[in-house]
Amino acid sequence: MSKPSHKVFLKWHIIKEILKLSRDIPSFKLFESDKVLAFLDINPLSKGHALVIPKYHGEKLTDIPDDALTEILPVVKKLVKATGAENYNVLQNNGRLAHQEVDHVHFHMIPKPNLTEGLGVGWPQQKTDMDALKTLFADIKSKM
Repeated sequence: MSKPSHKVFLKWHIIKEILKLSRDIPSFKLFESDKVLAFLDINPLSKGHALVIPKYHGEKLTDIPDDALTEILPVVKKLVKATGAENYNVLQNNGRLAHQEVDHVHFHMIPKPNLTEGLGVGWPQQKTDMDALKTLFADIKSKM
């Protein structure tokens, strides 16, 4: 695994400090429970861009126990309603190739008020080989 950049270290340090409820790091806490913390992103893609993080530390989603994730989407839903976002993205990245910069699971709620603000997403669809898809389906389903 490559060494994280200084920027990544600083972001992770900020999240750790927020989890410790440090008074030294400015944060705009929107919600807190025993399991999760929600706060405004300090580098937002749009007005109302917020993060929801589990208090249980894990680098990737699969590192977090199910019971530590139970409040994540209900809190995201509350954020959507509180911001009044009609169009929005819920984003959670896992691994550097998937654009994860901070080594702690976090969910973004990003309002998309217009074409220029919010998350821009490309969707490079691939042609489907139905036989290969059937094989993949059987493989994944057998592991569920």
